[in-house]
Amino acid sequence: MKYIVGYPTDARPDFADVAIRYKEHISEVYFSFGDFPNGRNTVTVDGELPFERQARQLDALEKMSREGIKFNMLFNGNCYGKDSQSRALFNKIGDTTDFIQRKFGLNSVTTSSVLIAKFIHENFGGIDVRASVNMEIGTPEGMSYVSNVFDSLYLKREYNRDRKALMRMREWCDANGKQMYLLANSGCLNFCSAHTFHDNLVSHEAEIAGMDNGYEFRGVCWDYLSSDAGRAEWLSRTNFIRPEDIELYDGLVPAVKLATRVNSSPERVIRAYVDAKYRGSVMDLLEPNHSGAFYPSIVDNGEIPNGFANTVLDCDKHCETCGKCKEIMKKATKTLNIETFNI
Repeated sequence: MKYIVGYPTDARPDFADVAIRYKEHISEVYFSFGDFPNGRNTVTVDGELPFERQARQLDALEKMSREGIKFNMLFNGNCYGKDSQSRALFNKIGDTTDFIQRKFGLNSVTTSSVLIAKFIHENFGGIDVRASVNMEIGTPEGMSYVSNVFDSLYLKREYNRDRKALMRMREWCDANGKQMYLLANSGCLNFCSAHTFHDNLVSHEAEIAGMDNGYEFRGVCWDYLSSDAGRAEWLSRTNFIRPEDIELYDGLVPAVKLATRVNSSPERVIRAYVDAKYRGSVMDLLEPNHSGAFYPSIVDNGEIPNGFANTVLDCDKHCETCGKCKEIMKKATKTLNIETFNI
């Protein structure tokens, strides 16, 4: 399996070396550029000016480009506000795309905007225009509505564990000249009611940061997982693919995306999936990472049985009356002896 990995938002200088180390396993490196809303909070290194951050990113892109690594650029903010249809936005997107394509080569663009997809499709031949996972396309009908401007898609996260939905979409893509990819390590809860709301907030983070805000919003997931009942259901309410199960998707997709842009150790995530094994807290491989809601307990990936993926790929998804995932979750949850770490 090949992997599509994300350039960290904090522009850590070692990421290019990590990507080069694993380049035989990497299909693309995806990244946001400049100040475009991009679906992730932008992290600024202390004392680093914006142009310094961009210079570091350009150096990293140059280094990876010399090694033959392909790139995917993100225009996947959920909202562009008053500029969503403006000529100024499309001029800026065009200039940025042209610059990256000429300087480093550009294999694909991922966007959640149908208008941006249309613009790239009409003006940049040879670039794969990919529907963001944030569009939540999960059926042939959903893709058919926008197939005139999108060449490929990331399938809706919730269908990672649904063999019938996966095969239905694969067959449609084959019949219609499209390509399908998956996001393997999302930590988001399935069918989150506040997902769109949260993505919109992230798109406007710069404006929001300058306001006198009455509330902080981290996501409804943190409130849900604050209770024993919510934590007990975590495994059945998520959609990640374990590294040990990735071989089940060989032949179904040419590559899977790994969320690494805000992970504390992108190399740990990449290595786990390349090696197809990981022992430790499975949440440390995911974005978002909800370890804080479980501390001092962890969910040990090594204690999730090998047959888990095949079970959930073919189950009827009536989680409220089943309980199998709860039993697995109970056995895999380990409480750390925090006294061991006291100094």
